[in-house]
Formats: sequence, C-alpha cells, structure tokens
Amino acid sequence: MGGRRELKASFVVPGPSGVAIRDRLRISDRDAEVLREVGVFLGSLAAGDLAIRSRQGLSHDGAGWAARKREMTGGSSARWAGSLTKATHDQWALARRGQLAEMAWLRGQIGQIEARMARPLGAKSSKHEGLACGYGSRSQWHAKSRRLHALKDRLARVEADWAAGRVHVVRGGKRLAHLRHHLDEAGLDERTWRERWQAARMFLAADGESGKRFGNETIRITDTGESSIRLPAALAHLANAPHGRYVLDATVAFKHRGQEWLDRIAANRAVAYRLHHDQVRGRWYVTASWQRAAVSVLSLRAALARGVVGVDMNDDHLAAWHLDTHGNPVGEPRRFFYDLSGTAAHRDAQIRHALTGLLHHARRCGAAAIAIEDLDFTDGKSREKHGRNKRFRRLISRFPTAKLKARLVSMAAELDIAVVAVDPAYTSRWGAQHWQQPLTAPTRKTTRHDAASIAIGRRALGHPIRRRTAPPPTHQSDGYGHRTVQARPEARQREEPRPHPPGPRTRGVPPGSGTKAGDQRAQHRSEHAAEQQPWPQDTLPLSLQERYLWRPRCSLDDPAI
Repeated sequence: MGGRRELKASFVVPGPSGVAIRDRLRISDRDAEVLREVGVFLGSLAAGDLAIRSRQGLSHDGAGWAARKREMTGGSSARWAGSLTKATHDQWALARRGQLAEMAWLRGQIGQIEARMARPLGAKSSKHEGLACGYGSRSQWHAKSRRLHALKDRLARVEADWAAGRVHVVRGGKRLAHLRHHLDEAGLDERTWRERWQAARMFLAADGESGKRFGNETIRITDTGESSIRLPAALAHLANAPHGRYVLDATVAFKHRGQEWLDRIAANRAVAYRLHHDQVRGRWYVTASWQRAAVSVLSLRAALARGVVGVDMNDDHLAAWHLDTHGNPVGEPRRFFYDLSGTAAHRDAQIRHALTGLLHHARRCGAAAIAIEDLDFTDGKSREKHGRNKRFRRLISRFPTAKLKARLVSMAAELDIAVVAVDPAYTSRWGAQHWQQPLTAPTRKTTRHDAASIAIGRRALGHPIRRRTAPPPTHQSDGYGHRTVQARPEARQREEPRPHPPGPRTRGVPPGSGTKAGDQRAQHRSEHAAEQQPWPQDTLPLSLQERYLWRPRCSLDDPAI
C-alpha cells in the first residue's frame, strides 16, 4: 500500500442558493404575436450590446457599463436596459470561464501525450513510479504526434484570446447555427430553421426588485395569476393597459413551490421572470426564480447523528444501504434504476425518478443524511487515459456526475436531508474485499456495488471500511482498547454480556414458555414448580411396581401381571 494516496476529509455539501419554478402560458394568438415582436426587438438590442461588450474586452469598467445602459434606455426603458446589460455581462463572463476550462483541459491533454511519447514503444505503466505506458506501435506514435501539434496550436489561440479579453459567443447557440448548413440531414427546411433561430435569439427576461409591487415592475405576475409586461418605448403602441403595459389573457398558477412564491410576492420581494418560446412544441413558458436566504451548513456530526444511507452511483442504478451510527448495515440493500439512453429530457426524468425513490427510502429509514462519492470525471474520459476502450470512455462521458449531484442536493434540501460527500478512492475495491462475501446469503446476493455503498457510508461516519481490527496483544487489552470497531469507546454496554431470557436453560422446555418464567423466587422455592407442566399419565399400582422392580427379567407381557 505504499502507493496509496491520502484520503480527503468528508464534508456536508452546501444546499442550493436559488429557486426556479416554471409554468406553461396558454396565451392567445394575439398575445403570442405581441410577445414575439417584443422578444425580437429586445433580442436585437441584446445582440448589439454583446458586440460592444466583446470589443471592450478587458478595458471594460463601470463607466462603460453606465454608458451602454444610457444608450439603450432611450429605445426601451431603464429597467429593460438594466436587464439587458446585466445579461450581456453574465454571458461574457461565462465565455471567459469556458476559455479557462478549455485551457486547463488542453494542457492536461498535451501533458499526457508528451508523457506517453517520451516512453519507449510498448512500455508498461507503473503507478508506483508515476510512469505512463508507451504507445503500442510506431504508426500510433506518429498519429499522436500530429494530434499533439494540433492541440498546441489550439492552446496558443485560446491563450491569445484570453490575454486579449476576446470571447466567441453565438447568440442562439452554436449547434443551431451549424444546423443551418445541414438542413437536409436534420430534416428541416429553411423556414422552420429560421423560426427556431428567431425564437432562440429573443430576449424576454427581467430581474426583480425588492420593494416594488409584486417584486417586479417589468414582468409582473399578481397573486391572482394575472400576468403583464412593460412594453419598450418603441413598442408602446401595442399596450392594452395604462402606463404602457400589455396584459396577457393567460393566467399563471405555479404548482411546484406555489405557496413559497405567493409568500414572496405578497411581501414585495424580488422575483425574476423569463418568458421562453418552445418553437418545436409551439408552447410558451414562464420561469420564476429568486435567491434564498443564506443558511448555515449543518455540521458533519449533527448530520450523521441518526445514521446515514450510503449510495454508490453507477451507470444504470443507484445502490443504497442504510447504516447505523456504528457503521453496521441495517435492513436490506436497495437499488434505484434509471436509463441514460435517449434524449436529454428523458435522461433528466429518469434521474429525478431515481433520486425521488432514494430520498423517500432515506426518510423511511429515519436517516438524516445521504453519503455519496465526490466524483469528477473531467479528466477521466480522455482517450489518453483509457486508450482505445471506447465503450468505457462513452460510459464515463454520458454519466451525469455534476447534474446528478446538483439535483440530489436541491431535492434533498426540500426534505431536510443533508448530503455528505466522501473521497471516492478505493471504495469499490475495499467494499468488495471486506463486505461482499460476509453479507452474501442464500436468499440475498450482495453485489460489488452494494458493498461499495457500505464503504461509502462508513467513510462518511468516520469508521474504517474493514469490518474488524486485529485483536490486542496478550494481557494488554486495557491499554490497546476494544478489538472491534463497530462501537465507539463512549457507547454504553458495548462490552457487556448478552442478556439471557428468563426461564430454564434446558433443551426440553423452551425458555420463557411457562407462566412463572420470570419469577426467580418461584423457581428456587421447594415444592413450587417454576413452569407449568402438562398433566402426567398415572403410573402403575405399587404392587405391580414392586413386582416389576424385583423381577428384572419379567416383562409386562408376563401372564402373572
């Protein structure tokens, strides 16, 4: 075990800091026409502002932001201009973070290829010495050298853009923009693609403001469900209500977290709204979002006071097992299956269904925490790490580690269940080594994933994964402590003998079967039966007993009897 890395400490994952709920808008054709016109107009302003912000690069400051907002206020309004400039700045910052992540990925790929090219052809890897394996053939080495030059050129371009503050953003999405040149393969015509492109580039979002009526003056939704929008100055002629507002025919009723939303708008607290048009389905949606108050993170000891449910995340299911505070598995293992094939919406629904079952199981067990592995497959799905194993690379690439963890944290917060993240090192190996075989029974087949869930739960509780420790040296148990690791030293009655049930210790009469089994004085009193005996059969007369005892060879078949 000389090459074993140091394990990281377990920690409680912070809860979500924001809330977002969505409802469908069943609007009329007139409302859809007005919203489309407003969205296209504001989208054009957002595109122009993004171009200006991208040209400013790193020289942008607060004065430049205020100048952009003043120029945009004349054609729209002050609140629309504030939402537009803020969205533009957030989009530029997101692109910068994407550049930083891409540079880190490129450097990692370049380092792995250079390490493998430096090794002889066919050389084996050595984990203890930190040496990578060499390439299998000269042709593969040549192909990787060409890829190395391509990655270095790509890294040089990204670093130049990063130094200059230049970003590459496509409003509407790069995938939809590339689809314009492959309409036949996608089965679309130019008109359908143009409608999708226009819907994706629309801008209908407004930030909330505390103290204003119902928390938002630009897009307002009342407690009765009436929704209205403040029209830009250039489109004020479309208003059907005073103060340049347009009231929609549709009403809004948020089903999920509706009472929380009502309490917020009743107190005039800030709520942000976004109107979205799904061109494929032909539907309009409204999304409400707000920030939650900062909640102190629960301590690790308090979260694990009632045990934990260890969870091993796999490609097709979640393996869970409930553990008590001493690290002992309780009950039977549970598995929650999901299917990650198909569309993104189908995968998301499958994950939600599996996590819902897991959380309900944890609540039925009485546990207040769920232990998961702190997985990160950012570097684990590259070709250089797993070679030509395309099936395994595809498995890791489609495994939604970040989405699964984020959704679990947000769903667990609603049920007051804490999420504890542990170091994933050696959990599957050590779990199978110490727990799979002892927990396998004729009526229960313990899998490697079930054993890993126990290892994860024990690591979260602070116990070692192995079941028992070696016994102490002779006559030194007081100094070395108890030999088992199932109970802590402060646990009461951990070394006392097992309590005996009342009643006799004979095999003929089961303990506790009599009416006076618990009466110790009755058991030791002379001529007082401790147990109620069944009615015995009458014995032979004394005359026959004497004859039988003094005549050992006679039998009951003797004619003299």
